[in-house]
Amino acid sequence: MAEKFPLSGLEDELSCSICLSPFDCPVTIPCGHNFCQDCLLATWEDCTYSCPQCRTIFSIRPELKKNTVLSTVVEAFKQKSSTIPTEKETKAEEPSKPEEKHVVLCDACMEAEASKTCLTCMASYCEEHLRPHRENPIFRVHQLNEPIGNLIEHICPDHSKLMELYCVNHDRLICSSCLQQAHKGCSFSSPEEQRSLKESDLKSKLELLDAKIIKNETVLSQVKIMQVKLKDSATSRKKTLAVEYQQVRDMLTREENEASNALDREVESGQMKIRTLMKKFSENVENMKKAKEDICRLLGQSQTHTFLQTSFTLPQAVTFEPYMPRITLDSNKVMAAEIFPAVLKKHLTEMFEHPVSARIQMLTPVTKVFHESGPGATSWSPLTPRTPQQSEPGSPIQNPQSKVASKKKPSKGTKSSDASGLLKNELTKSMENLVEFRGKSKSKEKISEIPRDIASAEKRNELMKFGFALTFDPRTAHKRIILTEDFTKASVSDESTNYPECPERFAVCSQVFATPGFIRGRHYWEVRLSCNNFIGLGLAYGSIDRKGPTSRLGRNNRSWCVEWFNVKLSAWHNSVETVLANPSPKRVGVLLDCEEGRATFYNVADRAYPFHSFSLPCVEPVYPAFWVFSSGSSVTLCKLQ
Repeated sequence: MAEKFPLSGLEDELSCSICLSPFDCPVTIPCGHNFCQDCLLATWEDCTYSCPQCRTIFSIRPELKKNTVLSTVVEAFKQKSSTIPTEKETKAEEPSKPEEKHVVLCDACMEAEASKTCLTCMASYCEEHLRPHRENPIFRVHQLNEPIGNLIEHICPDHSKLMELYCVNHDRLICSSCLQQAHKGCSFSSPEEQRSLKESDLKSKLELLDAKIIKNETVLSQVKIMQVKLKDSATSRKKTLAVEYQQVRDMLTREENEASNALDREVESGQMKIRTLMKKFSENVENMKKAKEDICRLLGQSQTHTFLQTSFTLPQAVTFEPYMPRITLDSNKVMAAEIFPAVLKKHLTEMFEHPVSARIQMLTPVTKVFHESGPGATSWSPLTPRTPQQSEPGSPIQNPQSKVASKKKPSKGTKSSDASGLLKNELTKSMENLVEFRGKSKSKEKISEIPRDIASAEKRNELMKFGFALTFDPRTAHKRIILTEDFTKASVSDESTNYPECPERFAVCSQVFATPGFIRGRHYWEVRLSCNNFIGLGLAYGSIDRKGPTSRLGRNNRSWCVEWFNVKLSAWHNSVETVLANPSPKRVGVLLDCEEGRATFYNVADRAYPFHSFSLPCVEPVYPAFWVFSSGSSVTLCKLQ
């Protein structure tokens, strides 16, 4: 029975087309197909009743009943299949056949197995026919070897001699005739020596591979550990972010409740005043109505004598002139509570338009380091947003020179008076004026001296010895950057250039690299500036970020630059600003000394006057980099003569 109906074919017939396993509690639906009950119900969870095999749709859910016959057959099949050994088990039970050994026969008798091969006679012999080689001294010079099946491989195809030498120059086996003819003058050795050298080389390579595998496996395990730590760190930071933002939401909720309570207290105070006045007016009306009744009663007196002897005095309420009170909710406290969320909303809206790195500097103190040996100073970034000419996306907030006088921050005792003065103005004032209600503090900046470690003015001729001709790299140019004059002039346009997309191109900041990059030696180049405003000159590693908000020169640890921002000159590295004395140069020279790890910037006139120097390790190629923001501004790479 098992031979007529193979179990493999029977298994396909008794398997569910959904789970591809033997039926478990099989049920039959009206179209005639069978499925496991649980598998079929799982496909009907979306309330669409159709056959998973023929796609027949049923308007209502069919009633499912267990197919007892099919269930019995499946159980019998399971029992039968468990008693028949599988193909793998059958193979495992078969005894393993020994590998066939290649037998080399004796070339003399062609019957016995050869025990040795004579490389001089170029024949294989059994022990019987090998006796002359062992007993006769004449054959002692013959070279015996283990039995070799194919002796043709050891014969030189050109001279039909034994290839008993190895040519080192051509890396092949040769015979003695080859050494006298085609391989004359080549270095040679015996095959045994060459095998020993090759085995030694392969063993050294094997040791190298083992060491490399161990190192790679070690690094791989460390990377896996780092991956776990990275996930744990991300989870921890997400929790911290959630806590911080929840605290902010709680603070805003408390502020909203306090503002609402203040408004309720103001309303209650007004209501109390109104109730007091209403009570006073009601009492006056009652007194005057009573006086009116007394007068009417007197007028109704019929006896004249009695009428004349009666006197009447008006109540005190007659002298009180009624008035309409002015009770409003426009107190300083209520107005401040009403204006503050509007101002906060506007400020947050403008802040959220900037990258996160710029938002931080808008809210926290910015530490400015003026020199390695000089003191640092802390100043507050302004809360007011920057104009488009003062900033660009992805760059930290600067404190530009402003013509508006700075306001002193009000103390606690003077807040109410300042607010009162503001609230008396028209409600149509701009939101920028409403920011004055919170007060502002003007940051103080110090101008650094030229660092002492820079040498005094140098002759240009001395620097020109290291002169190098640069060109702008169009692959790195931002789409607002226009390159002209054989890629030696970079200018800015309001319209985007249709550059092809590439990973090297700056996508956020209007920047461009010049080529080539330097990693050793001393190199000098000069740049001509169209103006001293919104232009930056610097250097950067090739691995600097090109797409993110931190790609701005000097705002990361992979770039250095000097930057003219309005009338202020600053040196930037790793988001740390050093304010410099501004010589307002028209031509700037840069000397990069890769060996000392230093870059010096010069104001080039009749001589080269240094005004700043950076220390930068040339651990990878360093490229000249440029930032140009104002429309119409340009930088030109000078031809050194």
